[in-house]
Amino acid sequence: MIIVIQCIDKVGIVAAISGVLAQQQLNIISMREHVDTQENRFYMRLQIEQHADESALERAMQAVLPQHAVISINPVPDKKIVVMVTKEYHCLADILIRNYFGTLGASVLAVIGNHATLQDICKRFDVPFFLVSHEQKSKPEFEHNMIDVIKQHQPDYIVLAKFMRILSPEFVAEFETKLINIHHSFLPAFVGANPYKQAFERGVKLIGATAHFVTNDLDEGPIIAQQIIPVNHSLNAADMMKAGKEIETSVLAKALRLVFEDRVFVYKNKTVVFE
Repeated sequence: MIIVIQCIDKVGIVAAISGVLAQQQLNIISMREHVDTQENRFYMRLQIEQHADESALERAMQAVLPQHAVISINPVPDKKIVVMVTKEYHCLADILIRNYFGTLGASVLAVIGNHATLQDICKRFDVPFFLVSHEQKSKPEFEHNMIDVIKQHQPDYIVLAKFMRILSPEFVAEFETKLINIHHSFLPAFVGANPYKQAFERGVKLIGATAHFVTNDLDEGPIIAQQIIPVNHSLNAADMMKAGKEIETSVLAKALRLVFEDRVFVYKNKTVVFE
């Protein structure tokens, strides 16, 4: 049983939570907690050995925690996701393989592509593919068509696995805190398009990738995971892109595991991550 808590900090909060669990004869297997002193914000993730009456336990927790505490008890262990893609296969392929062998921590309900390029690989893994073309459509019409498909499946999260289209504020608002993106640079450096070209022209000695939640600010949402590798003058932009694809796949896989295991807390534009 997993319990995740986010609330205003106060003296004695850990003792109060432990007391509630002791009263109900619940044994703590692991406990991670963090206090953001600047925001006066408390975060905790607990794993409990036994199962309990979730409603009764939540009421008992609310009674000892500050007002407006956010408590989630025993979140769904196997999340459900929809993946959005364009033409690049590497991140999608990794997700499909993990999904096929049951190691993703989630079930892929569907893949939505604005090109048909990746339809065949989805067919090979028996995952439904929906072609929603952006061509000869207004942006609102295109996004409305995507929203219709997503809502048919009611996913816990939507993963942008190299979906190379900028989403409108209206689309983001439909799925607030549910959109996870992989960006091909070590943010906040080189936002937007062609980051490897930007990195090459700048002569950087490190390149990276960033997985983050999507907000209305382009490539500036709360960061979940990042990774870098060294590069040098012998690599051109195409070489950097090839090396970067390996990092993108790795970083997205790590970020999804953390989110699916309920190890990521979001507050304002930052995350607390219990790895």
